[in-house]
Amino acid sequence: MLFITLSVNSHSQIAYIDINFVLSTSKVGNALNKYIKEISDEYLINYNEIEKNLIKKEQELVAQQNILDKSEFEKKLSKLSKEINKYRSDKKKSEESLNKIKLKNTKEILKLLNPIITEYVNTNAISLVIPKKNIIVGKKNLDITNDIITLLNEQTTILNFE
Repeated sequence: MLFITLSVNSHSQIAYIDINFVLSTSKVGNALNKYIKEISDEYLINYNEIEKNLIKKEQELVAQQNILDKSEFEKKLSKLSKEINKYRSDKKKSEESLNKIKLKNTKEILKLLNPIITEYVNTNAISLVIPKKNIIVGKKNLDITNDIITLLNEQTTILNFE
């Protein structure tokens, strides 16, 4: 069994922060979430309409299966399969695009957040800030998340998301 001890001077202070909470509840984080949801909803409406059309075409083709010549049926089936594959491909590209937008803009928020945390750490003589996700148990007074959210809200206007 391996024990690791951390020697901390009595004047050193450790704090922790929940970055995900900051990103989801700050004004700029809420604005990003709203922006992502708007794009996602737009994609959802568009792809639901396409999906309904494809299902309708499939049902029509199945209904015509016994009426159509086998080669004609195969042609229509092949055409429908291509449409379905294009739909799946386009939907996947849209999801990837949405993820890229979210990632890019989250990085921009983190760039704004870094100097705020650094200034807070220097002002409050904090030696170490640990992500909350790595904390098993910690005193509530060591959590600087709400202070950072307040500072971020005061110092940051809404970003122009791309």
